[in-house]
Amino acid sequence: MEAKLSTCFLNGGCYGGGGTKFNQVNVRFSPMPSRRLLPASCKMRQRNFGPQNKRQQPKKINLDHPENTNIQVNGDEGSDPGISFKDSNSDSIEEIKPISDDSIPITREAEHINEEDARNSSAPNGVDSVAEAKNSSKIMHSSTNILGTSEGGEQLSGIHLEDLIGMIRNAEKNIHLLNHARIRALDDLEKILHEKEVLQGEINILETKLAETDARLRVAAQEKIHVELLEDQLEKLRNELSSRNSSEELVYNVNNSLPFSQSNDVNSYSEEFDVWKTENISLKNELQALKTQLFNLKKTDERVQILEEERISLESSLKELEFKFSASQEDVSNISSLKAECKNLYEKVEHLQQLLENATKQADQAILALQQNQELRKKVDQLEKSLEEANVYKLSSEKMQQYNELMQQKIQILDERLQRSDEEIESYVQLYQNSMKEFQDTLTNLKEESKKRLRDDTVNEMPSEFWSRLLLMIDGWFLEKKVSAEDAMLLRDMIWKRDGSIHNAYMSSKEKTERETIATFLRLTSSTSSPRLHVIHIAAEMAPVAKVGGLGDVVTGLSKALQKKGHLVEIVLPKYDCARYQLVQDLKALNVPVESYFDGRLYKNKIWTGTVEGLPVYFIEPQHPGNFFWRGQFYGENDDFKRFSFFSRAALELLLQVGKKPDIIHCHDWQTAFVAPLYWDLYVAKGLNSARICFTCHNFEYQGTAPATELASCGLDVYHLNRPDRMQDNSAQDRINPIKGAIVFSNIVTTVSPTYAQEVRSAEGGQGLHATLHSHSKKFVGILNGIDTEAWNPATDNFLKVQYNAYDIEGKAENKEDLRRCLRLSSRDVRRPLVSLYGFYTE
Repeated sequence: MEAKLSTCFLNGGCYGGGGTKFNQVNVRFSPMPSRRLLPASCKMRQRNFGPQNKRQQPKKINLDHPENTNIQVNGDEGSDPGISFKDSNSDSIEEIKPISDDSIPITREAEHINEEDARNSSAPNGVDSVAEAKNSSKIMHSSTNILGTSEGGEQLSGIHLEDLIGMIRNAEKNIHLLNHARIRALDDLEKILHEKEVLQGEINILETKLAETDARLRVAAQEKIHVELLEDQLEKLRNELSSRNSSEELVYNVNNSLPFSQSNDVNSYSEEFDVWKTENISLKNELQALKTQLFNLKKTDERVQILEEERISLESSLKELEFKFSASQEDVSNISSLKAECKNLYEKVEHLQQLLENATKQADQAILALQQNQELRKKVDQLEKSLEEANVYKLSSEKMQQYNELMQQKIQILDERLQRSDEEIESYVQLYQNSMKEFQDTLTNLKEESKKRLRDDTVNEMPSEFWSRLLLMIDGWFLEKKVSAEDAMLLRDMIWKRDGSIHNAYMSSKEKTERETIATFLRLTSSTSSPRLHVIHIAAEMAPVAKVGGLGDVVTGLSKALQKKGHLVEIVLPKYDCARYQLVQDLKALNVPVESYFDGRLYKNKIWTGTVEGLPVYFIEPQHPGNFFWRGQFYGENDDFKRFSFFSRAALELLLQVGKKPDIIHCHDWQTAFVAPLYWDLYVAKGLNSARICFTCHNFEYQGTAPATELASCGLDVYHLNRPDRMQDNSAQDRINPIKGAIVFSNIVTTVSPTYAQEVRSAEGGQGLHATLHSHSKKFVGILNGIDTEAWNPATDNFLKVQYNAYDIEGKAENKEDLRRCLRLSSRDVRRPLVSLYGFYTE
């Protein structure tokens, strides 16, 4: 086997097969200064090395790793700019240092060295040359000083342009030599890669031969085992023949024939086995040598990578030299332009000196004029003082005359005021006498009114449940057609005003029949004045009968507050199967059902009436096969859109058939938001046209959107309402948004607080409805929710263990301790506050 190896890359060396050592170069690059430098003259040295040695060995290759192979690219900030070349075989170190600060010469020695380097670059052995361009800090320092001084024109004449041109030429030569060095490095790299491939092929061949010898050894081992078996059989035969003494000739033949042939085979096999064994040992040795050579080759690969990095750094330095060359050309052009500028500056300076002399002359003249003006000013001030003193004497005499005239006028005014005061006193006496008469008259009137109030006290002391019961009774008579619409309206007005006559009529007719009671009530009908306001709430919740959240509390609390102010308030609710009807007083069903439209036909609705905390309430029970409100829960069904659209139309149908003429219809949240478009599109034309719609949204997060086709179930025109300016959802064109429809069709839109009203006007808080609220901002307002002080009064709350009030708060500590026991909380830290993260309802 033969192996060839020759490497030479950038004066770096490695050991060949015969132990030839190639030289090594340590290249060091210094960092470039931060500011732009003019190119300096460069010295270049080239070192020639001997040719590569090649050695052939049969079936063995020794590739030793070169010693002291170290290629570094240094960039210490503290080092002087330059490149140092270090030879591992020699003790000499050559460095190119920057030119001294005393002078900027371009020596003939540098030109001689460059010519010698150019001749050596064409050597047949392909020895590389490395050049360095020196950074001349002196040239940059002198050029900046020349350009920075005020007398730059005189020093610029001392710079020799020929020296700059010579340095630029040397830089071009150095760039040319660096390009040659890079090309030779690439050629050497290709050679190393080729030799690596050849070695890999030889290694593969040796591995195949080794596998063949292993197979032969296995066959020889099997044959050796076979020979050992034959020897064992031969021994057995010999023993048998020796034991048998009957035939000695047979023993002689066995001893002479069989052992002779078998022994020859054994000897031949053993000799062949020994030959294979020696060959195997030699092959193993060669394989071990190849492995060492492969290891050395891997190290050469690492050196190749280092050399590649060095090549990249050389390319970067080449680019920097090219940049400096271009910069030097720009600086040469700038120097010529600066000469012209300096001449212009000298001319301007001379012109400015002349102007300055003229200005100083004018300033001297102005100073003299100012001194003369100051003297004149002093004389004028003295004259003015004398004039002021004369004027003071004149004014004092005139003021004395004016003062005497004013005193006479004041005396006349005082006389007139005395006469007027006498007349006013007489008029006050007369007014007092008249007021005394009026006071006596008012006393008599108050006595009469107090007598009337004593008569009406019994009527006013009646609870609100009494008047709500009377109102529901009148509505029941009207639905059963026992009284006319006009009579029912008059009786409602009397109940609303809490007239004592209707109270006396009801109390006197308790033991009478229904007909007699109706007759007594009809006798009371007369012309009455209309009440303040008639408000009807259409909602899905009402505390405490059907409560899920804060909506129920608002409906009950607001209705009670309006009722206290003298307004007529009624509430319409769905009749849930899970409501707390034990809290409803006088709950009863009317005999006459109310029919409402849904899904193309009319469905009957059973109407229930009752009072909740003194408020009249109507419960609507749909007779629909879907059992809309018999689900065991208030919300959360898949058909909630159909359930509450049915309820909204049934509620308006109830108001129409009962003959209600409300002033305000107040609907809440998306469950009853259908009331607004139903009222204006359908029921105004039917005669229910006295009301204005108020819509309150308690939480804009829940909007109840659904496909547009489901809106047709309650009788609304989908094509007419599925538009961007009406009920179409802002995020999907094929869906309907009930809250958006209520905002568009209501006369006023409210929410729970002014702060929340500002939040929902933004894109984040509006949940997609901020644009709609912005377009209807004139009718959108936030009203802060209040609380029912009767229901949430700790002085009368039966759910508290100890009642307390604002003047006595000792019961709070006992209630807190009781709550800790109920919740099984620790009572170690009594001062630690209890925080409720979510409100809940306790029976």
